Amino acid sequence: MAYLSGYPVWLFLILDHSNRRDFLKKAGMLSVLPALSFPSLEEKKKNVFPELKTGDTVAIVSPAGAVFDPAAVSEFKAILEGLSFRVVTGKTTALRTGYFAGNDAERSKDLMDAFANPGVRGIFCAKGGWGSARLLPLLDLEVIRKNPKVLIGFSDITFLLNAITEKCGMVTFHGPVGNSAWNTFSVASFRRCVLERKEQIVSFNGDTRILKNGTAEGVLWGGNLSVLCSMLGTPWMPDLSGAILLLEETTEEPYRIDRMLTHLDQAGIFARVNGIVFGKCTKCLAEEPDKAYTTEEVFQMHFSGLSIPVVSGLPFGHTVDKLTLPIGCKASLSTETGNFLLSTTPF
Repeated sequence: MAYLSGYPVWLFLILDHSNRRDFLKKAGMLSVLPALSFPSLEEKKKNVFPELKTGDTVAIVSPAGAVFDPAAVSEFKAILEGLSFRVVTGKTTALRTGYFAGNDAERSKDLMDAFANPGVRGIFCAKGGWGSARLLPLLDLEVIRKNPKVLIGFSDITFLLNAITEKCGMVTFHGPVGNSAWNTFSVASFRRCVLERKEQIVSFNGDTRILKNGTAEGVLWGGNLSVLCSMLGTPWMPDLSGAILLLEETTEEPYRIDRMLTHLDQAGIFARVNGIVFGKCTKCLAEEPDKAYTTEEVFQMHFSGLSIPVVSGLPFGHTVDKLTLPIGCKASLSTETGNFLLSTTPF
């Protein structure tokens, strides 16, 4: 193991900007490393908030799982046309290669064609599933940087949202996919966030559980819990220092939730973020309840000892009512006021 003035290097690396300076001071190294500096959140370049308005052309693509029911694509196209968009469908919406919507090359090309097409202003994902991570090395990040446009999805699409915002400086949107329920709640949130570009104030309700009190501000990152765990250690994982971390999951037993939260904790994630907002953990039940913790008990084990605000039960993720959340924008969380404020101010 490598050491820095008697301390393991890993301990130094997981600290945030201010705590690193305290570490160096205590280690007696601040004076001998005058050129060593770490950019604060304020020093980072702001992300671009892509513009989308009614009447624009949008594309439906499937960068992950195959769409086995052709009617689902037609129905999604009708929904988007009902929102006053012109809609084109990518080739992947009709491809089926095992559980993928075409092979990796076909799916990455379909996504990149949408980004490169100057006539397309928004990219909507037909579904999640699995496969987005396999596309990341195949993306032309420079093309995406030069052609910022709305990209929206959730679940497996978490790979694309976080990687593209991190690498391309473009706000992406954690929100409904084609097989989601585009109901009144979900459509209203999408309109307010993406089309009107207005802040959303999400007030706590009967489903909200306050796991740790506090107030925090930060930048929105995150999404699906298992996806974020899979991103750890890869070049696509964003810097979560100062983040308001979004987490959600579905059909995972409590012991698996425990394992994934332990993974994030031991990777230093909880020590870096300013707050945690867990959405819905849908169908996360034990097969043998009498031999297991509940998901709520797992949350208490992991979050009750933190020094940052943590809440769960907000409407995003694998749930019918779905917020659209702008990844890469500022947000604030307060258990005192009972509000989660989502701005559309890029960071």
